This record gives sequence, C-alpha cells and structure tokens, in this order.
Amino acid sequence: MHDTPRKAFVSDRQDGRFVDTAGFVHAFIKSHRPKLAFDPEMDAREFPAWRERLSKKVLELMAFPEVVRQPAPKRVGVEQRAGYQLQCWEIYPEPHCVVPFLMLVPDGTSDQSPAPAVLCFPGYSGSKEGMAGEPELNDRKLDWSEEKWRDNCIALHFVRQGMIAVAVDNPARAEADSALRDLSGVSLCMLWTGRNYLGISVFQKTQILQWLAQQSMVDSKRIATCGLSLGSDPADIVGLLNPDLVGAVIHNDFLCDWRERTIAQNADGSTPHHVVPGMYQWFDAPDIQAALAPRPLLYTEGGRAPHISRVRAAFKMAGAQDNVTVCYYKKYETANARLYDDQPIPEGLSNEEYFLYANVDVAEHRFHPEHAVPWLTEVLAPKSG
Repeated sequence: MHDTPRKAFVSDRQDGRFVDTAGFVHAFIKSHRPKLAFDPEMDAREFPAWRERLSKKVLELMAFPEVVRQPAPKRVGVEQRAGYQLQCWEIYPEPHCVVPFLMLVPDGTSDQSPAPAVLCFPGYSGSKEGMAGEPELNDRKLDWSEEKWRDNCIALHFVRQGMIAVAVDNPARAEADSALRDLSGVSLCMLWTGRNYLGISVFQKTQILQWLAQQSMVDSKRIATCGLSLGSDPADIVGLLNPDLVGAVIHNDFLCDWRERTIAQNADGSTPHHVVPGMYQWFDAPDIQAALAPRPLLYTEGGRAPHISRVRAAFKMAGAQDNVTVCYYKKYETANARLYDDQPIPEGLSNEEYFLYANVDVAEHRFHPEHAVPWLTEVLAPKSG
C-alpha cells in the first residue's frame, strides 16, 4: 500500500526523548491510556459502576451551562404533508440562544394513540430541512447526487414508518451558520470560555429530548437517537446521559477511536469542533458506545475490528450481546475485503491510508436507510405481553 517510508516521530536520542515538541506530544498521547477506558477483562459485576463513572465524567467534560428557567418551546408553523404533519418549532435552551427544529408527526398520532419517536441529527453538510425532505433554506446548494439526497432524508424515512421524527441542525451549520464566523471559529471561541462544540450540541439536543419525552402524543418508552457523521457523537452522548429516555442509538458512521487516529496520523489533533478538552485523559468514543450497553446500538458504517470487538465485549458483559449490530459499507461487507482488520495500525498515515485501515469508503459516506430503518422499526416495535 505504501512504497516509500512513512514519516513518523522517531527520537534520535539514546534516552528516547524528543527535542521537538510535536514528538513529545505524540509520545505523551501514546503512553497515557484513558483512565476510564473500557476493560474487556473487568469482572462483569463491575460494569454498572464503570458505566456510571464514565457517564459522570462525560457529563463533566460536556461543560453544560447552569441555566435558569427559560421560555417553553414554541410551535411557529405547521403544514400538512402526505401522511404526516410538518411542524416547525423553536426551543430556548439557554440565554441568548434559540434552536429551531422540525417535528414530523404521522397522521393518526394523538394523546390517545402515541407514537415512538426518533431524534435525527445530520452530518456536516446536512440540515433539518434536508432530513425532512424539504427544500433547503435560502436556496442553499449541496453537491450531492439525487440518490444521496434521498438517502439523507433521515426524518422522512422514519416518519413514513409511523415514528415521530424530530430533525435538529448541528450548531453553527445550516440555519445556525453565520456569515461572520465559521464552525472552526465558533468552536475555538467556545474553548476560551471553558465550553466546547460537542458539549453545546449535546446540551441543545438534550433539552429537545427532555421536552419531547413529556409530550403526551409521544410514547416516551420508545425514543431513539440517530446521528449521521457530525451528528453521530451527539446521538451517542445524548443516549448515554439520558438512559431513562433513550432506548436505542443509531451511530451512522464508522466506529472511530479518536486517540488511535491521532497517534496513527502523527498527532493530528483533528478540527476544533471535535476537540473536547481532557477527553483523551479519561475516555474515547468506543468507551461511550460500550457504555450504552445493554440498550440496542447500530453501526451503519463498520470500523476497525479491535474496537468493534471491545464494544461487543461490553454488550456481552451486560448480558445483551445481540443488542449491538454492525453493518459495513458495501465495499467492506465481506470479511476478506477488510484487508487490515487483523493488522496493527502503523504511524505516519495520511487520511486516505487511515480510512483504508478503518474500512471507510469515503465516497459512500451517507445515511443508510437500508440498514437503519428496518433495524429501528424492529427495535421500537411494541413489545407483546
């Protein structure tokens, strides 16, 4: 795969230390395993306590604000569509902030006939309008094929299955975008304040979830979160922090161990909107997903075998090994197509090389209704007895 030697951090000193700070930082990250990393060898009786410790630390690092009572969410518009009602809402999660969202309500839903619900979070380029199958605001253009646009109508797919589908933009994207400051600028600015982009996203979406669960037309025992790409981490964490409200999670992305990726790509710290200060000290994304056990979890775009195995071990430990489902890109559906599953990941990788090791087909990164819709329909089906 790689004919020329990769450039990686190698000390030329006998003591193995680095003069260059980047080499030191890379070595520091390699030598410090997250303190709350899931251990497949732990006693199963320790799992609930570990999960609780992890949840508390995740909540701490999300840096939620202390907020006095805010105005109640307001419905600002409603239109009838074929088979469902399109409702436009606003929520006011904290001072100075308003978050518009769409709620697609299947015909026949009422206080007497409540429906299951799913919160839908788009990817980097997506929007709540796109997820609802509606025209983009302000004639916003997307470089997507017709097929990809149809696939990414996440909320529309679910409402057609009789679920209430709530579509929420990511902060600083789509309607929440700004002409004065882009996503990276917003993310960096919030780091100065002690907050972070992911924490803001999770906080806003948590407020919507808590409101949604109180609506009498919602079956509060059957609520799921579903996130694509940029929306996948919030889907996981909203689920983790609200175990009494979220019954299932769809992670529409590959399973990414961010610390491993940072090491493999020569201490590439990713983009500011992915940064959660202190995260590598305590946990990584696979630990969050492991802590979702025993609740049903779906991956639609696979990932690296070692991390998938670790999450599976957590579900087995929780007595729910059948509750984690892993689907792959078509390119990697068969095991013999995943060429690097059993190989240690080297250092000095480019983005393109890393994606080969992670079984990612970048061109096909999108929402996968063929996996997610039947899976969630079955998971949220009324239980007999």
